Amino acid sequence: MTFTWTLWLALFGLIFGHGLPGAVVGGITGFIIDSLRQGQRRRATPEQGGYISPLFNVLGAVAKSDGRVSEAEIAVAERVMQRMGLEHEQRRQAITAFNQGKQAEFNVTLAIEELRRWVGLRRDHAFPVLDVVIETVLAEGNPPPEKMAILRQLAFALRVSDMELMALMAMKGYAWNAGGYTRGHTNYGGGYGNGGYVPPQRNTQGPDPYTVLGISRSVDDRAIKRAYRKLISEHHPDRLGDLPEAMRKQAEARASEINAAYERIKAERGFK
Repeated sequence: MTFTWTLWLALFGLIFGHGLPGAVVGGITGFIIDSLRQGQRRRATPEQGGYISPLFNVLGAVAKSDGRVSEAEIAVAERVMQRMGLEHEQRRQAITAFNQGKQAEFNVTLAIEELRRWVGLRRDHAFPVLDVVIETVLAEGNPPPEKMAILRQLAFALRVSDMELMALMAMKGYAWNAGGYTRGHTNYGGGYGNGGYVPPQRNTQGPDPYTVLGISRSVDDRAIKRAYRKLISEHHPDRLGDLPEAMRKQAEARASEINAAYERIKAERGFK
């Protein structure tokens, strides 16, 4: 805890408050201000490691949502633990949470609420969390509606829009099958066209750069630049300070994808 206000107000009270009594009153007032500011910082900064149980709860729930947990989904959970560099106790905590999430009676909404509280107002922390969950959602290829429902519920809780979630999926190489919708429609997560649920499909030609930036092809150059600047500021890994190195690397990959999409659009349109 810092005591900046405590010292300044104590000094102010000493000079302008008739000596020692003024310094005491000023110091007490400053200490209260410093304490309140420290409390605000603690609420704004997620507790290190506080995401492990709810995150792996969600991964377990996603894996079980279609009725069975596959080897591919277990392998994703193992890779996530390794990338995060979890120590023995943290790994045990993650495994227990994953197994809890698999239970039929498990309420995934409670785990999502825990993640929402952990992320708080830090949208730059919301995206790495979604990255990990998306990896499980896509573990077996095109995801069924049950998995997408949990993913969209989490995105909504973390204040990530449908368009932003679409962009994250596009960075993983998936495009939204129209399913009766028109191109650029924001109601996705698959679709419910005449043929029923249509899941996101892997795009063999690579992610669409406009989808990655969350814009339509009809926007002007100025709107493209605004969208790029907003995205790169939100996804830049330098903003992630207290997250594990694995999540920082995911953020770096995401920022590279955004830069690549912007460069492709610039080359296509011929602007600088």
